[in-house]
Amino acid sequence: MSIERLSVGIPELDRMLAGGIPEGFTVAVTGEPGTGKTVLCIHFIAQGIRDGDRCVYVTTEESRESIIMQASQFGFDFSKSIKENNLVLIDALMGLKEQWSLQSLDIEELVDRVIQAKKTLGYGRARLVIDSLSAFWLDKPAMSRRHSYFVKKVLSKWGFTTMVTSQYAITTSEAFGWGVEHIADGIIRFRRSVKGGILRRYILVEKMRQTPHSLKMHEIEIVDGKGIVIKGSVEMRKEDIALPRQVMNKIRKASQKRDVETP
Repeated sequence: MSIERLSVGIPELDRMLAGGIPEGFTVAVTGEPGTGKTVLCIHFIAQGIRDGDRCVYVTTEESRESIIMQASQFGFDFSKSIKENNLVLIDALMGLKEQWSLQSLDIEELVDRVIQAKKTLGYGRARLVIDSLSAFWLDKPAMSRRHSYFVKKVLSKWGFTTMVTSQYAITTSEAFGWGVEHIADGIIRFRRSVKGGILRRYILVEKMRQTPHSLKMHEIEIVDGKGIVIKGSVEMRKEDIALPRQVMNKIRKASQKRDVETP
């Protein structure tokens, strides 16, 4: 049986994914700040607009205007798409009292607003970005897996193929939440390093069900007017793909706390 796949809008990454993300999947996009997670989400939505999909983008850590400006930096006119009812951009940061804003980081309010957006956009294949989902449990990390599962279970019924971001950093507390990765059908992980005084970014498809995906880490660049450009594969070492020890210790502590607090 053939699998319908959605292009992510980056030809090289589509090839790494054997053609794209399987329709209906929930994909976790993880990594440190500044590695390219939001840029990938912008590519994913821009490709959806080109393909005629119903597109919803939820931003929790930047304003709606910031996402629109970033998209324009890479050649995508999100303002036009919003006016033409091809895209709903939900602002969960500013707390504005308007239809496409969230008053609080409440998971049920998020799901209700996404469903409203889908009804407004109309029937058809849909794409959803939540950037980031982990923002919804920063003060209650034990709820990370339950909230992630709730979002996936409810919104999958509405025809969404979903990208959710979750970031980590060595300085981050255990509250950042890792529930997204537990429920995800796929994981795309970004990494970064400094070599010779130059910041370098990398991408790795760590998991994608029903997909003979690439197992190689690839170096990327983020280029004005283009977005993410994949330069080519690099030789992987254990330290390239393993999370920092400090982060692993925090994950372990958070998991233990979740097991105690979650019935």
